[in-house]
Amino acid sequence: MATRTVVSVLGADRTGIVAAIATTLAGHGASIEDISQTIMDGIFTMTMLIKLDDDLADFDEVQEALAVDAKRLHVQITTQREDVFKYMFEI
Repeated sequence: MATRTVVSVLGADRTGIVAAIATTLAGHGASIEDISQTIMDGIFTMTMLIKLDDDLADFDEVQEALAVDAKRLHVQITTQREDVFKYMFEI
């Protein structure tokens, strides 16, 4: 089974943020289905839609690994299951 997840990153722009997060995701068997990033006056923002292979790593494992990245990179990383994300923004 697969879980689709929205990952949002926000912080001061610097080299290596995308590489570090992509490496963590790959190490947990996740695939990046879509990605958007921009830099606004030195502020890095990125949103990714990823698919987690639950047989390789579950949502909680990936969330914990990204929390380690967030501390190391001095950025904010938010992870939400896609279904929860969509539900939050329904009118």
